[in-house]
Amino acid sequence: MQLNEIAKHLGAHLVGASGSEEIHRIRGIEEATAGDLTFVSNSRYASAAKSTKATAVIVPQDFAHIPAATLRVADPYLGFAKAVALFYRPPEYAPGVHPTAIIHPSARIGKDAHVGPYAVVDAEVEIGEGCVLLPHVVIYRGARIGRNFFAHAHAVVREYCTIGNNVILQNGAVVGSDGFGFAKDAHGAWLKIPQSGAAAIEDDVELQANACVDRASIGETRVKRGVKIDNLVQVGHGSLVGEDTMLCAQVGLAGSTKVGQSTILAGQVGVAGHCTIGDNVIITAQSGVPNDVEAGKTVSGYPAIENKQWLRCVAVFNRLPEFAKLLRAQAATPEK
Repeated sequence: MQLNEIAKHLGAHLVGASGSEEIHRIRGIEEATAGDLTFVSNSRYASAAKSTKATAVIVPQDFAHIPAATLRVADPYLGFAKAVALFYRPPEYAPGVHPTAIIHPSARIGKDAHVGPYAVVDAEVEIGEGCVLLPHVVIYRGARIGRNFFAHAHAVVREYCTIGNNVILQNGAVVGSDGFGFAKDAHGAWLKIPQSGAAAIEDDVELQANACVDRASIGETRVKRGVKIDNLVQVGHGSLVGEDTMLCAQVGLAGSTKVGQSTILAGQVGVAGHCTIGDNVIITAQSGVPNDVEAGKTVSGYPAIENKQWLRCVAVFNRLPEFAKLLRAQAATPEK
């Protein structure tokens, strides 16, 4: 594809090239060679842009001049995402039902569906048109699923759960697994609480590999429109995740957690049950959240506190041995 075609698709301003140069693939800035397109969205790679052998680099509008041609855009990472889509062609799955798939006679599946080997669709299930169920996908009884549903191998949708349009379940993702609900009886044994509620996933949501959204004991667990959930994330029973929120790898939400819209929980964040996280919050990696977080805050650490304060605390923590040495020296000095 010619560079000027890519620039047009990205809405980019092309600098330092005629536009007739042929681009064959997208590569990282350090590995790229002639015929490659790369990008810079992180300042730590700015120096690598000066020496890259790539034919062209996607950069911010105000990026300094470099020897390679530049495609200048408002958001280089978004530009990179659009450029990758121009070159990558995922496998296509022709409509049809594999002979080893099992579909209950009462299930209703829309037109142009692809149902792969050993997939199982139980009774009273409804799935909209254009769905793709890859091998060993299991849809339990009574589930309701919208259009353009894409379930990778071994994804599971449990009984009576609802899923909107354009939802993607990566390998091993589970919607509607039992919530972790147990009550201790008089003899100290744990009695399982029936998880009678369902899980609801709205439009344009993606659950990545081995993520779990638990069903509720009563009521529902709901993941709202546009949410992106990374690998190995746990959404506890009765929780609510707001629109366009991102839960990164190994995030854990305990039961009845409420997370606002456009919020980011970075890797391994843990949130205690019954907490409310406001809109537009950022919680940095490995933070523990035992209390509510106001909208718009950036918090870190355990217990999570405002990020700027946490950074000051970390700076002091690193100096504790020095402070301890000074205190011991003062204690050993005789008073005059």
